[in-house]
Amino acid sequence: MAPDSDVSKVADKGKGKAKDEPKDDKELPLINGKKDEDKKDAAAEELSEEDQQLKNDLDVMVERLTEDNVSLFKPSLEAMKTTIKTSTSSMTAVPKPLKFLRPHYETLTSTYDDWPTSEEKTSLADVLSVIGMTYSDEDTQDTLKYRLLAPTSDIGSWGHEYVRHLALEIGLVYGKRIAADEPTTDLVDLALVLVPLFIESNAEADAVDLMSELEIIEQIPKFVDENTYARVCLYMVSMVNLLTYPDNETFLRTAHSIYIEYKQFTQAMVVAIRLHDIDLITADFDRTEDASLKKQMGFLNARQRIVLDFPEDEADEQDLVECVSNTKLSEHFKALGKELNLLEPKSTEDIYKSHLESSRVAGMTNLDSARHNLAAAFVNGFANAGFGNDKMMLVDGDKESWIWKTKADGMLSTVASIGTLLLWDGETGLDKVDKYSYSTEPEIAAGSMLAVGIMTSGVRMDADPALALLSDPEKLQNPNPLVRTCTIMALGLAYAGSNREDVLELLLPVISDSAEEMQISAMAALACGLVFVGSSNSEVSEAIVTTLMDEDRKSQLTDKWTRFLALGLGLLFFGRQEEVDVILETLKVIDHPMAKPTAVLAEICAWAGTGAVLKIQELLHICNEHKEESEDKKGDELLQAYAVIGIALVAMGEEVGQEMVLRQFGHLMHYGEANIRKAVPLAMGLISPSNPQMKVYDTLSRYSHDNDPEVAINAIFAMGMLGAGTNNARLAQLLRHLASYYHRDQDALFMVRIAQGLLHMGKGTMSINPFHTDRQVLSRVSTAGLLATIIALVEPKEFITSTSHYLLYFLVTAMHPRFLVTLDEKLQPLKVNVRVGQAVDVVGQAGRPKTITGWQTQSTPVLLGYGERAELEDEEYISLNSTLEGLVILRKNPDWDDGK
Repeated sequence: MAPDSDVSKVADKGKGKAKDEPKDDKELPLINGKKDEDKKDAAAEELSEEDQQLKNDLDVMVERLTEDNVSLFKPSLEAMKTTIKTSTSSMTAVPKPLKFLRPHYETLTSTYDDWPTSEEKTSLADVLSVIGMTYSDEDTQDTLKYRLLAPTSDIGSWGHEYVRHLALEIGLVYGKRIAADEPTTDLVDLALVLVPLFIESNAEADAVDLMSELEIIEQIPKFVDENTYARVCLYMVSMVNLLTYPDNETFLRTAHSIYIEYKQFTQAMVVAIRLHDIDLITADFDRTEDASLKKQMGFLNARQRIVLDFPEDEADEQDLVECVSNTKLSEHFKALGKELNLLEPKSTEDIYKSHLESSRVAGMTNLDSARHNLAAAFVNGFANAGFGNDKMMLVDGDKESWIWKTKADGMLSTVASIGTLLLWDGETGLDKVDKYSYSTEPEIAAGSMLAVGIMTSGVRMDADPALALLSDPEKLQNPNPLVRTCTIMALGLAYAGSNREDVLELLLPVISDSAEEMQISAMAALACGLVFVGSSNSEVSEAIVTTLMDEDRKSQLTDKWTRFLALGLGLLFFGRQEEVDVILETLKVIDHPMAKPTAVLAEICAWAGTGAVLKIQELLHICNEHKEESEDKKGDELLQAYAVIGIALVAMGEEVGQEMVLRQFGHLMHYGEANIRKAVPLAMGLISPSNPQMKVYDTLSRYSHDNDPEVAINAIFAMGMLGAGTNNARLAQLLRHLASYYHRDQDALFMVRIAQGLLHMGKGTMSINPFHTDRQVLSRVSTAGLLATIIALVEPKEFITSTSHYLLYFLVTAMHPRFLVTLDEKLQPLKVNVRVGQAVDVVGQAGRPKTITGWQTQSTPVLLGYGERAELEDEEYISLNSTLEGLVILRKNPDWDDGK
């Protein structure tokens, strides 16, 4: 197209010279976007004088390369490179030299093919690789093709955008070559040239992504230094939730080795805890020579309930044992209560606020019945948990009075509630409970055993009195099944996560004994699952599978308690991912309706908190199957209910997954059958415990009025889980309305009271959220406790609202103070100012972004809500922990100047 003709048309516009042409652009018909193209062509030709000069220069350079004069090749290529490198353009536009060279691309590629091997040919490949950015598509990858033909040149000089484009093509070609089983060494070598370029330009995320795609992440430690390792590790660790096995483990181990290299021992310990690798954890302790740092690492392990043994010969080691054993947890918790002025015990009326309920029914919800008194015992236990005082059970005078206001099984849970009041305080608590253990009433004796298990849960005591009491043959082999069940359950609670062999010796024979009732065998399996959670202990798994295959017990397997036998098996493989496949294959052989639900339970435990999308899809598929009436109806109903809970369990570790899953639950509630609908509220409670999101509790509030009473009961409990320990005012109001609404329904009212107790747990100072340490670590013990409670509630009228309400105490393993307590190096409380605000995700952000927003300054100890993070106000002290959460040791900053 001749530019003159276009110019003359524009110049003559409106002079009547070309009457058959439209006079104005507006009159141009828009056919298939044609008018736009004409305008673009015109614009492309109307170059400024400077651009025209640049275009002419580049045309000449290309022409020289196609001629026979070899001496002009090198200067032409150098001039071309200089022009490209020195050009400037906006972020969104293609640089002009590349734009003008693009039409010559095919000429240059054929010239390259004609030239003999030489330095100039390599230099031309270098230029073609850059021009290829404007030309290549998914099929060609020319940028990479010519880069591999010119590997020695300085890639970084072409700029960051070129390096990113090259990395993208390396990823695409690597995938194709792997699929075709072709060698990839050249790609890996080139990638290792790009990685330092990315890291130098603060694009650590691109470097990690490239190495991840090429499966060479183990090589990243040699590219980081003391200025870049922190950002690289932060990105790697935050990626883990989006990776599949075994990449997730490789990433964590690589990050761990980098942290160790740069002496970041607490951050390395957090990674080792996430890996649940006891050998690695022990090795980290051995590497650390700083006594205070060891204590801080001890606190991290205690929070995860990982039991470690240290020699107690030195004073420092004695302190370390104290840190790992949670011995002072009760003391610190009460100090927090004193600081926040919470020591005054709350009565049940303070929680219920009956005067705010509808006046028409206010009196009726408080009928002095045994059922109401039992609910009050739970509420009193949860609300005053850990404070060691209340107005009902531990008062002077006739201490047994409240127990006698309940009946039969109610007395069991009422006595057990003393355990929650004295949570983590075994030394005081054992004396208070002792007298009940000699009661001739089996329920009271059973309750006292359970109280022992609750109050010593997660705390190791010197002489181990809990084991001595709970292993007493008089209790463990008591003729009364209730006493035996509670003693076994207490062993599970007291030693959850401890992997204690002596506990195994007590419980293993009970699982395998075919003369036992299923209730007792199942509870022994669940207790073993709690004690050996995530350990894939072969002895326990063999005992449980043998019981499931035992012909003599086939009739027993239809018992409602069998689900806890299955859960015990699942908990052994908690977080073990692919290791569970062996068990799944074994379960396929078992010809019994309970085999499939057991397999689903084992699988969801193995993938808990991983966010694995494929697993969620499999579970949704199970929910979508329509079950016909058949003999194994019961097994199928449980199968689908477990699948629903599994969706929440797998997705809970990853926020985008949580959002998607909550929407799926809405569909399941609309279209699912009764068994699925009962499980949906529980799954919603499991996905955000102690995190009252308005969109979730508003939905649950609707479900709490459902026509199916079991759906309503579960929705009410889920509201309690959602608000556990938060004192959320909106939830409290919704629960008061429900108390009025259900004043005639004993079961629903009982659950409303339980939910109210959970909401005010520990007077608003506790959490049951299993994620801790800045939401990086999933506590296996906490999740196991939540799961045991939820499995019992799949059919609430069979267990919780019937006579097995004591199963609610499985929640104890998940209860933990949501505090930040700062200590000096001698483990004495230290008051400092901290800023507490909403945590900000700073992964991959440039510069040094703020990690919290909307903060307030408070002095420690302080409460931390879900999603909150704390920072020290000044630099007077240095935190020995990477996150300010739980028990944190501070060291005086040697460079701090008090005179500032």
